[in-house]
Amino acid sequence: MTFKELNLTDSILKAVGAKGYTEPTPIQEQAIPVVLQGKDIFGIARTGTGKTAAFAVPILQKLEEEKNNAPQVAAYSPETEEVPTMKRRDRKGRNHGKNKNKPAIKALVLTSTRELAMQISDCFADYGKYTGLKHTVIFGGVKKEKQIERLKHGIDILIATPGRLLDMMTMGYVCLESLQYLVLDEADRMLDMGFITDIRRVLNKVPENRQTMLFSATLPKDIVVLSNSILHNPVKIEVTPVSSTVEEIDQCIYFVEKPDKKQLLISLLRKDDDKSVLIFSRTKGGADYINRMLKKAGIDSEAIHGDKSQGQRQRALTNFKSGKTRVMVATDIAARGIDIKELNIVINYDLPYVAETYVHRIGRTGRAGHSGLALTFCTQDEHMKVKEIQELTGKKIETILHTA
Repeated sequence: MTFKELNLTDSILKAVGAKGYTEPTPIQEQAIPVVLQGKDIFGIARTGTGKTAAFAVPILQKLEEEKNNAPQVAAYSPETEEVPTMKRRDRKGRNHGKNKNKPAIKALVLTSTRELAMQISDCFADYGKYTGLKHTVIFGGVKKEKQIERLKHGIDILIATPGRLLDMMTMGYVCLESLQYLVLDEADRMLDMGFITDIRRVLNKVPENRQTMLFSATLPKDIVVLSNSILHNPVKIEVTPVSSTVEEIDQCIYFVEKPDKKQLLISLLRKDDDKSVLIFSRTKGGADYINRMLKKAGIDSEAIHGDKSQGQRQRALTNFKSGKTRVMVATDIAARGIDIKELNIVINYDLPYVAETYVHRIGRTGRAGHSGLALTFCTQDEHMKVKEIQELTGKKIETILHTA
């Protein structure tokens, strides 16, 4: 199937073609027609499957069609009895009235991290460049003034993290009463980060008569409960079972004692000194420790995690994506914003607490038809975690006993 067969508008097809897309991924092929039909979606898909386009493309198309079919509002003239409605402002001068000259928010995408929010925003910019629709992104960790200014000009689509969205709603800069499309992306990660209360507060402010799309990389019980409470007769799309791993990824586990992990990592990085490498740490402090250790060994690297400022995180991501920095050390949450098609190697310096997270981590490599390598360090007290991973993936992973 090609994108042309999905009955997309010329403006969307032109934008998709400019990105070099010709054939939709499985989730795009299944989800786009369903969204265009107005049905809710419960999507199970890991990162790298193309799920952002699976909801962004049909939302953009539906909003563009609505805009093109909307009746033209006649300008005010003295001959008519109608006069413009005065806008109500509070003591701080914020506009709480409706302004017909500014688009109301019709679509909201909620996601877990600022990096992922920016990535989604970039996708909407790419796919909607010929539609004339306006969108913006808001997230915490930066000053609010610039975000407020963009909101004041009016937007059709808002991409947001839960905390900053609620701030803007409380301050009166975001109104969701005209919302038609709601997307919860990376819903499992938002729940892991403790956003369930914030999500429910947002849900209480959006119209019940809306189209809702929920996407999750994993399927814990909390996600099932959430989906049952917010979706109406959803179409379930599961393109990649949570237990599956990309076939192009070679996997290897090193059984290594904790004191020897440092030297093993350094030797592996020096061996493949021309490859891009993403290293996973279980904690923020651990990521900083690994980064300092590598720099001391003469290996150029950067760390990214939740305690870094927005500027630091964005610079580190830009450097890594451009190839200026070869090695990135990250925590699971921060890594959700890293999307590199030709990432060569993923190293699990620390094994994740949950086996499903292992699948998500190694899925960062081996994308878009490229091969990938996933290396994992396992200490003596973590052997049971390896067993859980192999049971989940249904695959026997090569093991190496490392001795100092």
